Amino acid sequence: MTDPIDGTEPPATGFRLVVVSGGTSDPSSTRLLADRIAGRTAELAGERAEQVHISTIDLRELAAEISTALVSQLLGPKLTRAVATLREADGIIASAPVYKAAPSGLFSSFFHVLDNDLLIGKPVILAATAGTARHALVVDNEMRSLFAYLRTLTVPTAVFAASEDWNSGELGTRIGRAAFEMLVLLESGFSHKIQNESWQRYQHEYGSAGGTELEIDLSTDLMRLATGGSARPAGSS
Repeated sequence: MTDPIDGTEPPATGFRLVVVSGGTSDPSSTRLLADRIAGRTAELAGERAEQVHISTIDLRELAAEISTALVSQLLGPKLTRAVATLREADGIIASAPVYKAAPSGLFSSFFHVLDNDLLIGKPVILAATAGTARHALVVDNEMRSLFAYLRTLTVPTAVFAASEDWNSGELGTRIGRAAFEMLVLLESGFSHKIQNESWQRYQHEYGSAGGTELEIDLSTDLMRLATGGSARPAGSS
């Protein structure tokens, strides 16, 4: 099932899979690749009597708001809805076009304006398209490090498609493998366990992630000093 980002309530059952496409053309090979991965994930889930709800964030529609957010930290209405969609996501497919040995500026800028805590523990499939196989290592060299910084759980198999790959069986094999890895992570409930049982073990920015990180430990030396007390003497118990 594919749904637009329209502010509706998330589904009560099934997994919520969000496609983030950095493609700028219409039609877009970057979007096509992401849709193929999402569709295969949904097919595999159906074979196991499970359901995947797919939403899509098309970054070309958010370009102006992403630029504004980069210089002002202010989120427009479309970007705000995209952030809310990602917050509710069980898994993400992040698909970027590659230019000059790097993901597109639009794609990278979108993830740069997101709160650092927003995607902690979420499973992510990394995908990229390019005109030549010379760019194949961009997924692992550049994209994987970005999502590691955001503390996501990227699946082992990345999916890259150069112009000559679209009719190859190898691309379909990689798509199937990445989709299965995503499904296994969705079934494990890893991201929800992190959010519900281990959230306090991460260092969060004040006011981030919709306020879910605002349980502050007032017993630390820094917080005692901030509230007018004194730090615990060295060696005291």
